[in-house]
Amino acid sequence: MKTILLAYDGSPPAVKAYDWAADLAATYDAELRILMVARPPEFGDEVETEAVIEGGRKHCRKVLDQLRPKVEAAGIRAQFEIAVGHPADQIILHAEHWGVDLVVMGHRGTGLLARWLIGSAAREVIAHAHCPVLVVR
Repeated sequence: MKTILLAYDGSPPAVKAYDWAADLAATYDAELRILMVARPPEFGDEVETEAVIEGGRKHCRKVLDQLRPKVEAAGIRAQFEIAVGHPADQIILHAEHWGVDLVVMGHRGTGLLARWLIGSAAREVIAHAHCPVLVVR
């Protein structure tokens, strides 16, 4: 195992997923690619959409900045990335692009309404990822 993708959103399940991913990265001397996804609004004009996306990116940077000291203290090789789009789609795309060996993610994230309407991101990633997916409860 050379590269692990951690799908991270700052939720308690994502924090647990980080612990697993960090442990696996340390065990296998693997690189940890930490991905956080900012969701664009479903509706809105161009100016509104850009403002919401920038607000999402700002939130992602803040959440990832809180995680950085923990990653650095663990001595894990890691890269942080922020993507914009649907979380499951972005996780799958980045996993393929980076050629990761494993995706690690929490069982439930922050999108309650989306989970009830279209199914969880974890289910979609499990169904479509090219590699194994570890879902942490």
